[in-house]
Amino acid sequence: MVPDADAAVSAKRADPFAPLTSDMLDVGDGHELYVESVGRPDGIPAIYLHGGPGSGCQPDHRKLFDPERFCAVLFDQRGCGRSRPKGSREHNTTAHLVADMEKIREKFGFERWMLVGGSWGATLALAYAEAHPERVSGIALRATFLGTRAEVETAFTSRLSQFYPALSEDFLSVLPPEERSRPVDAYWRRILDADPAVHGPAARAWHDAERTLSEHKPAKTRLDLASLNVWRTLPATPFMEAHYFVNNSFMSEDQLLRSAGKLEGIPGIIVQGRYDLLCPPETSHALAKVWPGSEIRIVEEAGHSLYDAGVRDAVMRAIADVASKISR
Repeated sequence: MVPDADAAVSAKRADPFAPLTSDMLDVGDGHELYVESVGRPDGIPAIYLHGGPGSGCQPDHRKLFDPERFCAVLFDQRGCGRSRPKGSREHNTTAHLVADMEKIREKFGFERWMLVGGSWGATLALAYAEAHPERVSGIALRATFLGTRAEVETAFTSRLSQFYPALSEDFLSVLPPEERSRPVDAYWRRILDADPAVHGPAARAWHDAERTLSEHKPAKTRLDLASLNVWRTLPATPFMEAHYFVNNSFMSEDQLLRSAGKLEGIPGIIVQGRYDLLCPPETSHALAKVWPGSEIRIVEEAGHSLYDAGVRDAVMRAIADVASKISR
């Protein structure tokens, strides 16, 4: 796309990735979402969907989009980041998030937009696209996650013990012996317990084990068991993850794969780390088989994290390439 006069003006901005707009959007049910836009007002419409569930958008996420080419919207999902009330799990389901996206699209006046998301962001992108395929111009995903209980259980049980056996022992040791036969269910139950003495150690252990699984070369491969009962600010993601995963991500069994035929005609690129222990290549392969016209791009020597070697660059290329397909 050749920059026009407006683009020349935007290029003079001290920070081309500074938000064009930033607002709190009332979406009902007592929730207000932090929503921002970056790039150029007349650029290719796109939306970025953060992971977790429970994390939030970061300034670096803006830089995935060429500011001279896109008008990209980023928002913190219900209960996440700068959205209010912080941490709220009331009226917080996948269907609510999909409806929120529609309110955001209408706010910006986009007829169709491109979806970008990784991990849980990929789940939400697929859920939205299957609910509103007519509103989607293209999709760029990283680390396909279909939101199923089986994916999470496998990651935190057999895969954890296969690749990090000592960490797996640490992870189980946080639970009483009678709860170790179904550790994932036990962790979710404990994380959602109202007692800080119960949910605190479980949330920290879950968060730290998940971080190790998410990185190809993690800095830590054991839990610091002595620190689990030391008071400090608790990570937010385990609470929202437990809320969603104990409810099967508020979707029916294998919903996203069963409904993938609705994606036909929507161009898509899936960026996949070869050694992703949370969202392995088999999941992206299963999705691509039932999504006509999609493409998988494997990043060798990479795991789950956006910041593993080569992943961020691959995601930026995928976003640009999908945009080229929809702007022809």
